Amino acid sequence: MQATQVSLKVSRTDPRVMLPRYESDGAAGMDLKAFLGEDLLILPMGRAKVPTGLVLEIPEGFEGQVRPRSGLAAKFGVTVLNSPGTIDSDYRGELAVILVNFGTETFTVKDGDRIAQLVIAPFTRASILEVETEKLSVTVRNSGGFGSTG
Repeated sequence: MQATQVSLKVSRTDPRVMLPRYESDGAAGMDLKAFLGEDLLILPMGRAKVPTGLVLEIPEGFEGQVRPRSGLAAKFGVTVLNSPGTIDSDYRGELAVILVNFGTETFTVKDGDRIAQLVIAPFTRASILEVETEKLSVTVRNSGGFGSTG
């Protein structure tokens, strides 16, 4: 099945900023790169907001999902803190990625490092219909919460 294509308008805050791109034909996410004036150190259990130098215009009806890179997580324990982070279609500020270091060593982010992935995805908005609790349908699980399914 062929992937759906939409246009994503991208502006750079500086001509040196690298545009996001898909690294393989089957990639769902395009790599986001750090745009830094100097190296950024993230201590173990520390976090940092890493600028990308990108400003996006995501089409209405779509969102940008900022997701971790599996290699950073597996090798260094570094991941996207609010994963997946959502970029709304009406946001026009610079895209930044919140990285957290769950590793045991200080992690260095350098200018141009691939720090996250960006997936552009459609979403559905719900119409809220308030009802009394007894009007909700009954299920086998019902109010069984954390760990209730095994």
